[in-house]
This record gives sequence, C-alpha cells and structure tokens, in this order.
Amino acid sequence: MKKMILATVAAFGLTMFVATAQAHDSTGCGLGSMAWRGQSGLIPQVLAVTTNGLFGSQTFGISTGTSGCDPNGRITGGTQKMFLTFLENNMEQFAFDASRGEGETLYTIAGILNVPVSEVASVSKEHFNEIFPSDNVEVVAVAEEMLHLLNIQTA
Repeated sequence: MKKMILATVAAFGLTMFVATAQAHDSTGCGLGSMAWRGQSGLIPQVLAVTTNGLFGSQTFGISTGTSGCDPNGRITGGTQKMFLTFLENNMEQFAFDASRGEGETLYTIAGILNVPVSEVASVSKEHFNEIFPSDNVEVVAVAEEMLHLLNIQTA
C-alpha cells in the first residue's frame, strides 16, 4: 500500500514538474485541453494534462483527428498560438519593423505562418494604420488583423 501511495505522489510530482517546465499553453490536444481551453495558469494546465492522461484522449485524438487534434498529429491552431505568443513578446519591435516593411520580426512571422517574407513585409507596411489603429492596441487585435490581411483562416 505504501508503494502505491509513493508511486502516486511521485507521478503527481513529476506531472507538476513537467507542467511547469513546459511553455505556457503546452497541454496539446485532447479532452482535457478542450475542457479547460481558454483558461490560463498552472492549475488548469495540470488539470488538462491529467485529464488527457487519465482518459488517453490525446493519443486517441491524434490517431483519429478528433479532440482538437488534426489528422497529422499537430495541435489545431498551434501556428496561430505560436504567432500570438511571438507578438506578445515582440509587439514593440514588430510595430517598428512593420512601419518600415523590413526587419527580423517580419522574417520570424513569415516563418511561423509559412508565408513569404515579401508578403508579410508589404502587408505590414501598406496596412500599418489598420494593424496599429492606436498606440494602445491589444496584441490579439494586431494578430487578428495580420491574419485577416494575409488571408489566413483563424481556428
């Protein structure tokens, strides 16, 4: 009995360690990820990962293309999440590069979204005032406008 309790505590501790070591919103796809979608913080991430593990829904979802997973095993919307995360951390530099139509952030965005750099550069420069309508524009609004201007479907 003591071994069972020790194993359970060790597994939970390992789950907590792994969950905190991964990047934010790193729960992947599966039932747990769908149940706690949109929530942030350590506890919802641990609950999502635990639910995925208990029910095996992540493996099932990857195999069948359900539960927020696509048939190739990628997390649906992952590219857009990566784009949003990049913008959250580089908004000021992106605004500077977008206004000039050149710079490292434009290369990175092109790589994340799998779009030619020339297209990202021209769209960001030509539509700068639409992308940044005010000084205090929210990062989500910037991301949505860029995706719209680049004709990328949002999830």
